[in-house]
Amino acid sequence: MFFSLAIDPIVFSIGSLPVHWYGLILGVGALAGLFLAIQEGKRFNIPQEFFMDMLLLGVPSAIIGARIYFVAFKWEDYKDNLIDVFKIWNGGIAIYGALIGAIICGIIYFRYKGYAFWRIADICAPGLLAGQMIGRWGNFVNQEAYGGVVEESFLRDKLHLPDFIVNQMYIGDAFHHPTFLYESLWSLLGILLLMVLRRQKFVRAGEIFLSYFIWYSIGRFFIEALRTDSLAFKGNSGVASFLNGLWSPMKWLGFEQGYLDPAYGNIRSSQLLALLTILAAILLIIVRRVTGQPKDHYSDPIVSTKAAAADAVVPESAAHTPQSAPQVRQPEPEKTPDELPKE
Repeated sequence: MFFSLAIDPIVFSIGSLPVHWYGLILGVGALAGLFLAIQEGKRFNIPQEFFMDMLLLGVPSAIIGARIYFVAFKWEDYKDNLIDVFKIWNGGIAIYGALIGAIICGIIYFRYKGYAFWRIADICAPGLLAGQMIGRWGNFVNQEAYGGVVEESFLRDKLHLPDFIVNQMYIGDAFHHPTFLYESLWSLLGILLLMVLRRQKFVRAGEIFLSYFIWYSIGRFFIEALRTDSLAFKGNSGVASFLNGLWSPMKWLGFEQGYLDPAYGNIRSSQLLALLTILAAILLIIVRRVTGQPKDHYSDPIVSTKAAAADAVVPESAAHTPQSAPQVRQPEPEKTPDELPKE
């Protein structure tokens, strides 16, 4: 016997205020990302307070960006009930919107602190993947962002998933692809890859952050097409066919695309954006290399321009402190014959 929701989305309640698994999991993901950034920041003598303040500013910015992005594509569902726009605990945030919000916040905050954007973004890249890796389990609890229908045997015998995941993937009257799990595991591999890559001497400033976009977007392109709740729009049929053709190797592995209502759209927005992001990131790496823009390597020291400027200023008290006169050695007076030593 299966239930419509195997896991209660509410962890506990404080009075009449429910605490949702979704928000709790997102919080754990943010803390995991913060931990990785602080640990790597120690190599460059960046104080942990810098990253903690960054988190306090970045998380709200990411949530706002993610919600705006999602609502913009689902406006028909929200325009008559605006209060639902703010109910993020029910799900409905888009990762690309979160990245846009976080990047805008980062550009402003890093400049305020005197750090180069690319250098700090490189440090934060594995942490972003960690947040996404853990955050996807919030979708698991909410039974959202899942894929198309599959047989129970596919989950148990081919993927060898434990019962609590298999049962949670029974939604409506069928089992579904655990796309949350696919993306979570892809993010875990990405963390390991970036940690190895950033130890290589050839890596330039900004290239770890751009590699993050390439890696995540490759996985997102293929995983997105499995989903049945994709944000989509009606676009050129040639573009739609091109995207389907790029995705077709997944069929060799036994996967089928999730259903997308033609009346809703024929192009999954996240899939198209993933492809454009991959191309843009690769092109940006090449252009920056050719033009010699990234003068720093990843391993080079990171210095805040504001901190350096403060160190260069001589304190006023020191400027007015009188310098002691140099000591001049006086010649010894010549000794008289009586004072000469006797032999």
